[in-house]
Amino acid sequence: MEVSRIRALRGPNLWSRHTAIEAIVTCSEAERAIENLPGFEAALRALFPAVGPLMADREHGPVSLARVLESATLALQAQAGCPVTFSRTATTVEPGVYQVVVEYSEEDVGRLALQTALNLIDAASNRTAFDLAAAIHQLRDTDEDVRLGPSTGAIVDAAVARGIPYRRLTQGSMVQFGWGSRQRRIQAAEVDATSAVSESIAQDKDLTKKLLHAAGVPVPFGQPVASVDEAWAVANKIGMPVVVKPQDGNQGKGVTVNINDRDHMEVAYRAAAEYGEVMVEKFLPGSDFRILVVGSRMIAAARRDPPQVLGDGVHTVRELVDIVNSDPRRGDGHATSLTKIRFDDIAVARLALQGLKPESVPEKGHRIVLRNNANLSTGGTATDVTDDVHPDIAAQAVAAAQMVGLHICGVDLVCESMLRPLEEQHGGIVEVNAAPGLRMHISPSFGKGRNVGDAIVSHLYGPDEDGRIPVVAVTGTNGKTTTSRLIAHLFASSGLRVGMTNTDGVYVQGRQIDSGDCSGPKSARNVLLNPQVDAAVFETARGGLLREGLGFDRCQVAVVTNIGQGDHLGLNFITTVEDLAVLKRVIVQNVAPTGYAVLNAVDPIVAAMATSCPGQVIYFAADRHHPVMATHRAQGRRTVYVDGDAIIAAEGAWREKVLLRDIPITRNGSISFQVENAMAAVAAAWGAGLNWDTVRGGMNSFANDADNAPGRFNVMDFRGATIIADYGHNPDAMRALVSAVDAMPGQRRSVVISGAGDRRDEDIREQTVILGAAFDDVILFQDACQRGRADGEVLALLREGLAGAKRTQKVEEIYGEFVAIDHALDQLQPGDLCLVLVDQVEEALAHLARRVAEA
Repeated sequence: MEVSRIRALRGPNLWSRHTAIEAIVTCSEAERAIENLPGFEAALRALFPAVGPLMADREHGPVSLARVLESATLALQAQAGCPVTFSRTATTVEPGVYQVVVEYSEEDVGRLALQTALNLIDAASNRTAFDLAAAIHQLRDTDEDVRLGPSTGAIVDAAVARGIPYRRLTQGSMVQFGWGSRQRRIQAAEVDATSAVSESIAQDKDLTKKLLHAAGVPVPFGQPVASVDEAWAVANKIGMPVVVKPQDGNQGKGVTVNINDRDHMEVAYRAAAEYGEVMVEKFLPGSDFRILVVGSRMIAAARRDPPQVLGDGVHTVRELVDIVNSDPRRGDGHATSLTKIRFDDIAVARLALQGLKPESVPEKGHRIVLRNNANLSTGGTATDVTDDVHPDIAAQAVAAAQMVGLHICGVDLVCESMLRPLEEQHGGIVEVNAAPGLRMHISPSFGKGRNVGDAIVSHLYGPDEDGRIPVVAVTGTNGKTTTSRLIAHLFASSGLRVGMTNTDGVYVQGRQIDSGDCSGPKSARNVLLNPQVDAAVFETARGGLLREGLGFDRCQVAVVTNIGQGDHLGLNFITTVEDLAVLKRVIVQNVAPTGYAVLNAVDPIVAAMATSCPGQVIYFAADRHHPVMATHRAQGRRTVYVDGDAIIAAEGAWREKVLLRDIPITRNGSISFQVENAMAAVAAAWGAGLNWDTVRGGMNSFANDADNAPGRFNVMDFRGATIIADYGHNPDAMRALVSAVDAMPGQRRSVVISGAGDRRDEDIREQTVILGAAFDDVILFQDACQRGRADGEVLALLREGLAGAKRTQKVEEIYGEFVAIDHALDQLQPGDLCLVLVDQVEEALAHLARRVAEA
């Protein structure tokens, strides 16, 4: 078995809405059915009993090693605790070649699971050992390393529940919610609106106390110190016991509480000094509490208890700690609900105060405290007390957060109880924390968990907000780029800042920020990252869909212009028009429930996509009497069609009109394929909710020139002759161009054409079959890029298509695109017409513009 290609599908894709690993797997003839591999299944199940029911697929045909790879990859992730359920193995047109698709929750884990599954199959095939426990442990460790921590994960889960899109910006905890101008960003439990100044104040414990004291919030006395001697002097001045901690710290690092003697002070000072300047403050009696404040509300509260063990009269303190740390809920970081207890110098010093050593065996029932600070990160536990918080304490916690300027704040208090005001029990606020940990509130050790993630998301977005901007996805065989540009122009005409991707580049507010073919998911994601974008229009080509899936989870409008005879057939296992339609249909399947699919009613394969749309459908066609259109209209649903001299949008008895004479690209309706593009754009604007006056004005102001729509039927005048430059490159495009050119005057007609080598022979040949019936002169050119074809092979196919041409009288072959263009232009006479099918769009159009300017 050989794996020739592995891809990560990072968005909705051909197979599902799940993120997935896709592998191309080749099996030998024997490997196409595991019945041909005696003893393999028994060996596999002996190594990995949880591999799954392989035999269940035998009713659909033999179980291949590719199917085993699929099952093993999914089962390994499930055993590692990953929430994955989807997988599939598909046969291809090539014997023994399969596409194996397995869902992943984290890409690194999915890739590792696939490789581990390959190693497992190899071990079963060769009857060698396989360490299953080590493999699953590695997968679980990788998952813990790369997945979001519990705090960030809780916020993301709450956002997903509300339909708010998100994207991780780093391997850490920085996440973007929403798109474009409606985006918000967080870093763990810290929001983008929180200033760096507020965060700096929170980190400076001494300054924080001064500000809180000024706000009338009770705080303990204390001050910064520069040495152990000064720390001891301050401790004696304010009275024992005291707390020693870093002046700029978090997560309880370097904090030691309840210090009563000089030896303990020295240990505590060294621990705090590792994290910066040290401060000493009065120790407040009572328990350690944490209140979470979000915005102007107290959301949750927890009592935090220090790490401790209970004697059993048998084990030493060190052994008791090891027993507690063996709890699977305890881990080394923040990914688990509890953290392992640290057994360090601070713990040993705390034992000494209790008359114990690490080797001591405490009596049964004797409680031993390993630390006095109760942070979860040092092994403490948490008990939810949200319902016990006195209103005065909640108000003081909110006042503390707002005095510092934190939108999300963890307020640390020490007092006897949450049931009475702080002043009555001589309690106080000891710290405020930016980016507080949420573990203790989400899954406390004891008590009810609180949905703090939802509170944070509600702080970022109002009740009716989902962080989304209008997104229109456009696909099809022909007309994609022109339709995309038209829709983007309509959005811009309505005053929105528009981001657009297409085969020419990436554009934001009309400015090109990237060039080349940018019709894939990476470019779409980059547009959605841009805070200057209010609406986005994405040309969605097959290549990006196959490579990574969509760059967004769903769109408001999906436009499918046409499928026709297809294009690029025979590549990447897309061999038929039906295969291509299934791929293009992905954008329709991912329309929002409140959105629209805009479908070409005349193209039966496109029209049939309606059943896959979660939202509504707008059909478009020039003929309103077409059966699909008539049925849709009779049901009172939206249609767009041509009636006389206008494009009509109709829904039930309601009508809206856009005159064809006011749409320059259609040339008063004479260019049929541009009329189709205009109908698709009008329908998309309707689905997006644009104002009809804006739509009419936008259609009227869209110029089909080389600057606005390069390579899309750009018409130029050259010494009284007409030049048309277009990027058409498949048989359907040739038919549309011939139809359009037939409606234009022209004495002698010539065409300049080459062919893309990555098309099928019959597709290349058919282009010139069509052109040979419409043009007098054909100039064939070959350039440097033949896309895998031998020198002269494409030209030979094009010439074959001209054999027996009805109209063509003269055929020439020229090497070089610009040389061919110049040759055609030099032969033009006034009244002639020349169609130039450009290959290097920008360069060819610039060359034509120079020639026109010179003329």
